Amino acid sequence: MNEAMNNILNSRVPDGPLSEKWQNCKNEMKLVAPNNKRKYDIIVVGTGLAGASAAASLAEMGYNVKAFCYQDSARRAHSIAAQGGINAAKNYPNDGDSVYRLFYDTIKGGDFRARESNVYRLAEVSNNIIDQCVAQGVPFAREYGGLLANRTFGGAQVSRTFYCRGQTGQQLLLGAYSGLMRQVAAGKVQMYSRHEMLDLVVVDGVARGIVCRNMVSGEIETYAAHAVLLCTGGYGNVFYLSTNAKGCNVTAAWRCYKRGAYFANPCYTQIHPTCIPVKGDYQSKLTLMSESLRNDGRVWVPKDVNDSRLPSQIPEDDRDYYLERRYPAFGNMVPRDVASRAAKERCDAGYGVGDSGKAVYLDFKRAIEEQGEQRIREKYGNLFHMYQKITDENPYHVPMRIYPAVHYTMGGLWVDYHLQSTVPGLYVLGEANFSDHGANRLGASALMQGLADGYFVVPYTIGHHLATANLKPVSTAHPQFAAVKEDVENRVRKLLSGKGDRTVQEFHRDLGEIMWNQCGMARSQVGLESAIEKIQELRDQFWNRVYVPGVGEELNQQLEQAGRLADFLEFGELMARDALERNESCGGHFREEYQTEEGEALRDDANYAHVAAWEYTGNDSTAVRHTEPLTYDTVKMTTRSYK
Repeated sequence: MNEAMNNILNSRVPDGPLSEKWQNCKNEMKLVAPNNKRKYDIIVVGTGLAGASAAASLAEMGYNVKAFCYQDSARRAHSIAAQGGINAAKNYPNDGDSVYRLFYDTIKGGDFRARESNVYRLAEVSNNIIDQCVAQGVPFAREYGGLLANRTFGGAQVSRTFYCRGQTGQQLLLGAYSGLMRQVAAGKVQMYSRHEMLDLVVVDGVARGIVCRNMVSGEIETYAAHAVLLCTGGYGNVFYLSTNAKGCNVTAAWRCYKRGAYFANPCYTQIHPTCIPVKGDYQSKLTLMSESLRNDGRVWVPKDVNDSRLPSQIPEDDRDYYLERRYPAFGNMVPRDVASRAAKERCDAGYGVGDSGKAVYLDFKRAIEEQGEQRIREKYGNLFHMYQKITDENPYHVPMRIYPAVHYTMGGLWVDYHLQSTVPGLYVLGEANFSDHGANRLGASALMQGLADGYFVVPYTIGHHLATANLKPVSTAHPQFAAVKEDVENRVRKLLSGKGDRTVQEFHRDLGEIMWNQCGMARSQVGLESAIEKIQELRDQFWNRVYVPGVGEELNQQLEQAGRLADFLEFGELMARDALERNESCGGHFREEYQTEEGEALRDDANYAHVAAWEYTGNDSTAVRHTEPLTYDTVKMTTRSYK
């Protein structure tokens, strides 16, 4: 604990060769004896893949776990929305994969902006994840001979992605959920659904509890523990329109940031290239079409500007398969940031299709001719069905129309090698932390990270904290719980006092427009400076003109959304400021001033090969930017090329 406090950005990466670091770390950690684990209470906030797997694992080990989610069931966590697959280095196709190759592809895919040791550990435990999930009965697709099937995802030249048609996230979550509910039945997990974390309680410099709002009764409640695990996902909804579920938010992480947890790389946002385009102003979210579709679908636009012919009327010679043309080594399976920028460039140049011109084609004609419609149905049937329900177009007969959209966030709370934040006792798992994906996440790696953190990392590292921190007994009777609860109650009252003339949704749309236009697929100094100014103005308007109906002592979804938006309005400024301070292009962070002659991202390794971690210093002062240098002992930083 003292080590973490005295040197806040000490990553605690163990010594030794890269392939031995995790084993060395486990060998050196202090342990909690099996019979002593029952003495410790652990809070887990969020019950997606990271949270459910962590809660189930810790309870199985003997700890007392309190699990919180704002959904009515852990099964409704946003992890269910993941479609295409989960990576692992099993090398079942015998096509040259290995732990090292998975590690290297992930480092390269993140544009050399991730911590080397964390990424290697992720690749190292990936095979254990598949074994765990198979044992749980997750129905992975299988080859004719019985082995688990694999397909390719962007940024790889091997097939390492395990999948359950187009619903991999749901099936993996059901596996973790079954383990979680087993522990609920055994009495080792207390499940608190419809509870939203609104603040963190820090006692003597250590995270010791949380303050929640019971979303049904409206009561503000406090809970104490020996450690807190934050597994609350990402912040993509700061853009309003994203592929995230509407409930996804930054509130839990942001409140931890205000209690001392540094926020790392907030500007790193992933734009997914394969989404159903925006149709109108009435939309509240966007729909993802899995990256796995690019295994068989070919991306193209007409060769002629403003070609208005139906796709069936455009012959092959008049089609530009631009990903295959620009990146022949990877073709349609380039990483997401590369594919997204390429689609934007084609549309901006006038080659886009559809009514808005903000779309490109994803065409399965050749695949259907070669494999037959039935085989395509077996691999992607639910995705094709979803597309047809939304667009009223049959993708077996006409190409899908797709366009990039906000999807995943690589930034998050800063954590060390143990997954502990700058607040001792606060551990951050999955998408809520920054650690594994650098500036761009490769597809099928989010599920891998969430389950790796929950099943195979934090069960070791949290034991070391509990065994060495010398924690004093703390209950909700401690004065700090009352003080933080009062802060939450005051914030709720302030939101409810808003009786202006504009709705929460109107303000959220305005924020989203600023973020997408100035801090989306392309950023510039002028645009980011303008965004910071506009967000500050919008935040002032929000507190003066927002209308929040109802009362706090009951179910009130407008109040929930208002609280989340208030945090987005603060976080959006930090996100833009982080993008402004990073004078380079890397991965999903594309500064227009820093690009090659061919329009590719231009990194500045001399000045920006580091993690930017922001420290909260008060509402009326600018956050302080700290850095953690990124050093690569095993790989060499090179210019990414997928050509």
